[in-house]
Amino acid sequence: MDKHESFLRGNRHDDIALFLAEGTLNADTLSRMTDSVAGGDILVVNGDDGRQAFEAATGTEAMSFAQQAMKTQSHIARDLAGGECPERSADPGMHTVEFIFAFSEPQNEAVGGLYERGDVIHAYAHCVCGSNYADKWVIGSETETGVQPDEEISIEGEAEDS
Repeated sequence: MDKHESFLRGNRHDDIALFLAEGTLNADTLSRMTDSVAGGDILVVNGDDGRQAFEAATGTEAMSFAQQAMKTQSHIARDLAGGECPERSADPGMHTVEFIFAFSEPQNEAVGGLYERGDVIHAYAHCVCGSNYADKWVIGSETETGVQPDEEISIEGEAEDS
């Protein structure tokens, strides 16, 4: 199992996963460290190195980006290789993910909510239009948690609103 798949299964809680769209990376420099996916590359590295790699690749500090992205929810692909920009209805052709920053947390029943149900992936995306957005889901319950395709609020948020 490669690092990307291992991360998606919740086996790499100390690591950071980064999706960088085609053209973001110098292919010669990092190609040995990434998994090529449709539209770009996924890099999975330990947390400190991952945050530094994210900043080097994007010019943005990882946790500041995550805090800003958390203000807006939208669907991020469960393989971390894309997403649905919340502004996509304005001009659908102009909204593709430029990069994604993700980490996971182990199940924590004491915290409750999603964390009580299992390991959770937190993902933060940046669209080429400049919009930032976030999604999070329970590993193994990807279709029952988080923001689903073509939706703008997480299943948990919908339950709270009703």
